[in-house]
Amino acid sequence: MSSNFSTDYSSNCNPQKGRFSAKKSLGQNFFNDPNIVNKIVASAMLNKNSIVLEIGPGLGALTLPLSYHSKKIVAIEKDDQLTKELKNLIKNLGIKNIEIINSDILKEFKNPRDSQMFKKLGPSYQVVANIPYCLTGPIIRALLETNPQPEEITLIVQKEVAQRICNIPPNMSLLSIAVQYYANPKILFYISKNCFYPIPKVDSAALKLSPIKNYSPKDAQFFKVVKAGFLSPRKQLLNNLSTGLKIDKEKIKASFELANLDYKRRAETLEIGDWEGLIDSFKKLKIKF
Repeated sequence: MSSNFSTDYSSNCNPQKGRFSAKKSLGQNFFNDPNIVNKIVASAMLNKNSIVLEIGPGLGALTLPLSYHSKKIVAIEKDDQLTKELKNLIKNLGIKNIEIINSDILKEFKNPRDSQMFKKLGPSYQVVANIPYCLTGPIIRALLETNPQPEEITLIVQKEVAQRICNIPPNMSLLSIAVQYYANPKILFYISKNCFYPIPKVDSAALKLSPIKNYSPKDAQFFKVVKAGFLSPRKQLLNNLSTGLKIDKEKIKASFELANLDYKRRAETLEIGDWEGLIDSFKKLKIKF
């Protein structure tokens, strides 16, 4: 199928002409450029068997073309008025493979077993969404720490946040480690702020996350150490870990030596494998943390 969509679809990229005003409290910024929408849909690489979760469908600018390339779209919209308008639009267009759920996405993730969203998605699905930027961290964490985990995730996020997520040593952050621990991130392309309405203050990026690891309750131990390491970014790991984990510095030094790491290094210079090696050294030396 062509990645271009019909006049009815592209008209939803003109929110100024509609009767709905964006709500700043919900972080609403709607697509205003059908070419960018086409590019996002094409980058998702959907097929006739694809089941897609969309978060915050808004006026349907992305929802409608996604449905043209997928088996089913499950869209979660928190705004009551938008939900009503989008349902009416879908009905009027006679589209059968879109299901709109009026709900808070983060609440849906709290109890997946009882979630209507997960029942409609099934065990195999992917995510394509233009998410509220104020919820980027919580949404990504929910997506990567849920079961069943999405097979692939394509999100529109703030440009600078996408860049931080994709950072490598010596510029790692708690955010980049948290994402890269579970997935391989890749910036597909950048999006001008002028492609949205209302026009936001920042440019955006299409970010693809390919999950590589399932969440386990044991991961809390890993992140406890990493968070302690980033306790004070300008300090050396030795000081941060000793303070954050309440471990004697000499024991910390011994664990670094066993892991073949320099204790004078700073947290942003370590790869995920370095953190895992350090934690393994703690266990071998029977250091409680």
